[in-house]
Amino acid sequence: MAQELETALLGAVGAGPVESGEFAATHNVPHLQLVGLLKSLQASDMVTMEDLDHSRTVLTAEAQGYLGVGSPEAQVFAAVPAEGISLAEIKKQLGAAGDVGFKQAMQSKWVAIDKSGGEPKVVRKVQAIQDRVLEVLTALAEGKESGVSDAELAALKKRKLIAVEQWKTYNVGRGPAWAPQRRKAATELTAEMLQKGTWREETFKEYNFNALGQLPAGGHLHPLLKLRTQFRKIFTQMGFEEMPTNNYVESSFWNFDALFQPQQHPARDAHDTFFLTKPAATPASNFPQDYLQRVKETHQHGGYGSIGYGYDWKTAEAEKNLLRTHTTAVSSRMLYRLAQEGFRPAKYFSIDRVFRNEAIDRTHLAEFHQIEGVVCDYGLTLSDLIGALAQFFDRLGLKKLRFKPAFNPYTEPSMEIFSYSEQLEKWIEVGNSGMFRPEMLRPMGLPEGVNVIAWGLGLERPTMILYSIDNIRDLFGHKVSLSMVKKNPVCRLGL
Repeated sequence: MAQELETALLGAVGAGPVESGEFAATHNVPHLQLVGLLKSLQASDMVTMEDLDHSRTVLTAEAQGYLGVGSPEAQVFAAVPAEGISLAEIKKQLGAAGDVGFKQAMQSKWVAIDKSGGEPKVVRKVQAIQDRVLEVLTALAEGKESGVSDAELAALKKRKLIAVEQWKTYNVGRGPAWAPQRRKAATELTAEMLQKGTWREETFKEYNFNALGQLPAGGHLHPLLKLRTQFRKIFTQMGFEEMPTNNYVESSFWNFDALFQPQQHPARDAHDTFFLTKPAATPASNFPQDYLQRVKETHQHGGYGSIGYGYDWKTAEAEKNLLRTHTTAVSSRMLYRLAQEGFRPAKYFSIDRVFRNEAIDRTHLAEFHQIEGVVCDYGLTLSDLIGALAQFFDRLGLKKLRFKPAFNPYTEPSMEIFSYSEQLEKWIEVGNSGMFRPEMLRPMGLPEGVNVIAWGLGLERPTMILYSIDNIRDLFGHKVSLSMVKKNPVCRLGL
């Protein structure tokens, strides 16, 4: 319908100027709807628009009630008998018209008040009247304003019996870009236009380079980013170097095999790990071949004081691609590179996303952030690990620590870390830690006597505790409230 109306309008304008009010009436469309179309065409320079102001005198609702009945003063005159009548009786008979009509009849000297008989009465002063007000109202209702004087119009307007109605229409003509049909202007030059050469036939929308762009709203840091910034400060103050963690897709070799994690380990099951289908594998030729063979030998037959796992290690299993399950995959790459470049004592840290195929509930998501610290040097012991943990968590404001023996495939000994939370008033698990096994470090080429201590924790759980968030889905994911992000307080740890 809108397209048909536009085509009809452009065709009519092509034949000559068009008055918008007449066009709207002819095509039975509201004039306001037509105005929207006209302004759209005017913006495209297809038509020109010249304002046409219109006005007419119309009767008010009160005046329309007098048509066919008579003006209120005429009604009062008709209600007065020869012997006269009381004003109260007139008002009783005529209602609101009686009060207005009596005043107008008195001004016109049609009636008077007779007090000679004791009780005042309204009596006639003339025998007959001409109801000019009714004549004028009738003429205006029929659109015959030419026979009405300006004085009569002014008097009726003062009595609020008439009003002036104003409206606007447009004289519509052909614009510089007029055409029988509108063609939508292209807003950008695409690669397809260039390839096919269709850009030569396109009409492009002009850019207004002087227009000011919308001012950007102020940015807001998510609570996770605030706490992440505090953790980064702690690590850098302790002399740690940040590892590159932008490699979300990892091979099973670096994620599991390099960490001396057996290929039959439950963590490699699809119920725990997201494996990729495209690309499903990384060719073994991409791995350092000598290192690959040492890892294979260690898994199958052991070495460095270990008897290994005694199974048939398969290259195809190591080639499988996955979403990394921990940032320790990054640590394995960094330690191997450190061994190849010539060992030097080093301290590394990382804070980034990892992915686990877990059931989603109020405390678990399929992706979360892992914080990891790694220290490698000669002669490191479990005491060094406990000391580093005490210093690290003290900077977080967690001064009371306890340790519990645990098992990890690539650390021995391993410890779970617990801290007493003054906010929650109970002991809570805050991380995991351990010393990397020789079966992981020696195949990399790290010298004898070099040990590596490491610890890891999540970013979401301390953030939830610090900001009193009960459901992890309110902190991370598509259900996060933007108002929470905008209004959350400053993050302050015990630095």
